[in-house]
This record gives sequence, C-alpha cells and structure tokens, in this order.
Amino acid sequence: MGLKLADTIRKTLGQDVVDKIDIVVPIPDSGIVPALSVAEALNRPYRHAFSRNRYIFRTFIMPSQEKRRKGVQSKLNVLRSEFRGKNVLLIDDTIVRGTTSLQVCNMAREAGAEQVYFASSSPPVTHPHIYGIDLATSTELVAHKRDRKAIAASINADDVVFLSLEDLEAACAELSPRADQRFEVGVFCGRYVTPLPRGYLENLEKTRGKLNAIENKHNDAFVTVGDSVTTRPTGFDRSDVSLHNLISDQS
Repeated sequence: MGLKLADTIRKTLGQDVVDKIDIVVPIPDSGIVPALSVAEALNRPYRHAFSRNRYIFRTFIMPSQEKRRKGVQSKLNVLRSEFRGKNVLLIDDTIVRGTTSLQVCNMAREAGAEQVYFASSSPPVTHPHIYGIDLATSTELVAHKRDRKAIAASINADDVVFLSLEDLEAACAELSPRADQRFEVGVFCGRYVTPLPRGYLENLEKTRGKLNAIENKHNDAFVTVGDSVTTRPTGFDRSDVSLHNLISDQS
C-alpha cells in the first residue's frame, strides 16, 4: 500500500517537488506503516516529528467538532526542531472530516515548516458508513463535493495526495487467498454491498442533524474513557441510527 502511495505521490506532485521534500512524517499511529514505505520508496528521510499522548483515543468519533478539535490538540505534540525550515510530507491512513489533518498541518507550519504536503493511504471519504461506524454524514466529510485542491486548502496543505480506490483494493487483495477478493468500499464511492431503502441516506442526514443539535446543547455530557466515548446521565436519549433501526422506523 505504501509503495502504491509513493507512486501516486510521484505522479501527482512531480519528481521536482518530491526531490525537495526534506522529511516524511507519519501521523501516529495510523500513518506509521504507510509512511515507512513511502519514505523508503521516495528515498526521503523518515522522522517521528509528532509524539502522541497515549491517553487520548479515536478523536474522529468524538460527539462534537469542538471536542474533536481539542482532542487532536491534546493527542499530538510537535517536535519543532524537525520542522523548522523544511519541506515536509505528512502521511496518514485517511482524511475524514479533516479535523486532525488541519490541526497537524497548522502545527507543522507553526513549527516553521516551509511547505506542507499531505498524503492519505486511502481514497477520499465521500459517503457515510452505514454498518455501525459513526463516521459522519456526507456534508461533514471534508471531501464531500470538493476536488483535491479544495481539500488541500481546507486542511491548510500546499497539496494533498490520495491513494486511488483501485490501488487500495489491489493492495489489500494481494494478501488474500481468494483471487476474486472484493471489499466493502461504500464510504469511498457510495456503492454499498447491500441495497438501501429509498430515502435512507436522506433520513440519516436528518437524524444526525437532530443528534448534533442535542449533543451541542449538552456538550459537557460526553467524556472520553479509554478507546470509547461515553455519556454522563443527562436526561435525554441518543437515537440508534443503525441501518436496521432506521429501516424499521420507515416501515
């Protein structure tokens, strides 16, 4: 996967830009594996320039944007000496809402980086996950109705690179014992492995909007415990927006 991402970076940014990259930096921990391969393939130095607070987890599923933003700030610390005066290539496994991506790009610039490039070892996430992961509605996703340049601008990067869906599937299928291995890739293209009832995604958007309003009103009700987000008693119920329950609501 990292080797395919390195090829994509060369094609997207051009060899002249690649040659001027001073360091390849993973966003810990999910960016470490692809960043190692990218650094080796591009023949660029690999540096752990962000240190992670191990007591902060899974910021992308925190219940509000403000909590996600503060979570990223608490989760990562920057090693300024690694960034000062350098052109850097940041690597992560994906970009969802862009919260972490924006924060790390800002942190790199504040630490003195000259140019900041961001590469994702997955395609743009453009659609919600409907099988249980609270991944956000389409309008909350940074890649929703944005091209590559607009995404780069929204996360304060000079440019952004995404692995193609074809390359992602190929990289994952290489280790599969089944020659015809296929994957659920709905979040990247909107083609889900199960049929959706009419109006399901629209109903999901409305339901999530109502939940967001409740969560913002009771913003102090959510706390991070280990790898999960839990709630203090507040006198209101969070609806279950799983596919099964929303289908039942419509029937």
